[in-house]
Amino acid sequence: MTRPIHDFRLLRPQSVDAVIEARSMHENSRIVAGGTDLIVNLRRGIGRPSVLISLDGVEEIGQTFVSPDGARIGSGVTIAAVLADRELAAKFPALAAAAMTIAGPSHRNLATVGGNLCLDTRCIYYNQSEWWRASNGYCLKHRGEVCHVAPQGDRCHAVFSGDLAPALLVHGAEVELAGSGGRRRMPLADLYREDGRAHLTLADDEILVGVHLKHESLRSGYAKVRTRKAMDFPLAGVAVALDGNVGALRALRVALTGTNSCPVLLQGTDELLGKPVDEALLKSIDKLVQRQAQPVRTTLASANYRRLAAAGLARRLTDSLATGNASVS
Repeated sequence: MTRPIHDFRLLRPQSVDAVIEARSMHENSRIVAGGTDLIVNLRRGIGRPSVLISLDGVEEIGQTFVSPDGARIGSGVTIAAVLADRELAAKFPALAAAAMTIAGPSHRNLATVGGNLCLDTRCIYYNQSEWWRASNGYCLKHRGEVCHVAPQGDRCHAVFSGDLAPALLVHGAEVELAGSGGRRRMPLADLYREDGRAHLTLADDEILVGVHLKHESLRSGYAKVRTRKAMDFPLAGVAVALDGNVGALRALRVALTGTNSCPVLLQGTDELLGKPVDEALLKSIDKLVQRQAQPVRTTLASANYRRLAAAGLARRLTDSLATGNASVS
């Protein structure tokens, strides 16, 4: 059950600097781009910002530049625009594959790259109506004192479910941030931390401006499992990028979503380089995924199912990319 959104003031700044100024002037404010996730939460009574700061008038963040060496994607670029960019898809196949799995066409026309990267974490105790959450005493993530997933613990276990992050992680993406202290770039992985209540490392007045990618000539792909085949968040999602073939791997990166409170770039894959892509190597990838994926009871699917699904997807993608059954960037 949803309810009318509370009254708020809407600001439409026309530049990144104006967005930062508006954010610093209004403590109880939220940034809104496509609004496909935020507006749903506000209708459920999750948060009551007095000011929404729209990014739709900021031209700088709505552009993509592709060169032979890589690409810069503005945070305000829509998912539909990512899908429509053939140069981007040719250089970074996993990104296009991930974008294609996000919701449906109408959502992709509104949802943005920055919004998907900064997607709020999700949980069956959090993404509910106001009356349902109130009847459970709310939860640690919003207005409560206990994480119902792990009542004896002291942190929120809500899960990150963005599709673009793992695809960008395996392509070595960096993010560009802007705030009152100026601009900075850092690896995409550093944008996140393993805390469902505060999974982003952005400062209070910082915004995501863009994503930078270097072209590395990698085969890559993305796949996920979900409750429904369309219009749903991943129960487990996996991106793989590699260089080499079944004879020997020269590069291998694997990233996960839907299993932890932040996207996970798998550790330990460098130890598999130089080895043939055979059953032994695929079993090693399976073990790495199962060891580093940390699903808990945040969805209707069991934690063990999601862990096994992630491992299976990683095996399948690695095998198909190594045998050349996927796009080459």
